[in-house]
Amino acid sequence: MTREPDACPGLIQLHDAADGPLARIRIPGGVVTAAQLEALAHAAESLGNGEMELTSRGNIQLRAVRDAGQLQHELQEAGLLPSLTHERIRNIVASPLSGRSGGLADIRPLIAELDSALQAVPELASLPGRVLFGIDDGRGDIMALAPDFGVQATAAGFALVLAGQDSGARTNAPVDTIVNAARAFGEVRTDEWRLSDVEEGATKVLRRLRLTRTAVPRTVEAPDHPIGWFDQPDGHVTLAGGLKFGTLSSRLAQFIAAVEAPITITPWRSIVISDLDEGVADTVLRVLAPLGMIFDAHSPWLHVTACAGRPGCAKALADVRGDAAAAIENGTLPLDGPQHWSGCERRCGKPKSAGDVVATTDGYEANYG
Repeated sequence: MTREPDACPGLIQLHDAADGPLARIRIPGGVVTAAQLEALAHAAESLGNGEMELTSRGNIQLRAVRDAGQLQHELQEAGLLPSLTHERIRNIVASPLSGRSGGLADIRPLIAELDSALQAVPELASLPGRVLFGIDDGRGDIMALAPDFGVQATAAGFALVLAGQDSGARTNAPVDTIVNAARAFGEVRTDEWRLSDVEEGATKVLRRLRLTRTAVPRTVEAPDHPIGWFDQPDGHVTLAGGLKFGTLSSRLAQFIAAVEAPITITPWRSIVISDLDEGVADTVLRVLAPLGMIFDAHSPWLHVTACAGRPGCAKALADVRGDAAAAIENGTLPLDGPQHWSGCERRCGKPKSAGDVVATTDGYEANYG
């Protein structure tokens, strides 16, 4: 079966949603400066609907974009569009607490290095926008997202991750190995979007890289998503807060930017603010919580995700966010634990481990599968 052309939106190619054009801004590793978040907040307010959607890849979406050209200009000026050719493949997820709390290695320097390396290879611009690159500091959080190509820190070097699994191959040149694996995928694929779609894809990539399996593949149970207060070894504090349905208002974004601290957007639609003095962290928590950031890991809002639904998506059969919010507030969620509410059978944005609540013409169908 021949697949439809990949139509993942970006800043150059927007998606024509029911509520207007949708732009997706890639944020490699989720790392964004205060000035860049300010620029995004301004763009959301002046050119969109006033909100930013955090995605399951740590990227940001703006809806109802009124002037695509102006948006591209403003975000390019802010350093958020460094490549016009490679922008859709800059999908890099990385352990957000790395170097500050836990993990086997500080993988932060690898994020920018990998981003630059991907942009430097012309043929990689033609890869599908669904390809995912991952850098896991050893704790297993990024491995759980099943990146097509990535590395996971071990006690001795890095494990090469292919199609979401430890390939058994090891490398001391993580960025070069990831880039070469992506190039190999471009050589062995036909119309497949993901490496896992290619028959024996991981084996074919290893063969082209002339790598062999020299270790027993590791399996690390993924930790809970970071929410709350984390003490850093250097005496500073990291705060991690969630958002209802991963939606960040421009006003809240401006308050976060005003803290002028390192900011990371996570693949779990939350925000990490790091390197805070303890007193500052306490103040930030007290200010941001009333504005909508959720620092309670037990909040039901952090266990429910949803697609755009009506009126944003023409294919949706229901206002899933409104219905899910009512179920949370009324204590009538149909499932226990993580669950994703979808407006149709496509299940857009569904986390891998979440249960299904899918809108139909007769209401909702819920199951743990």
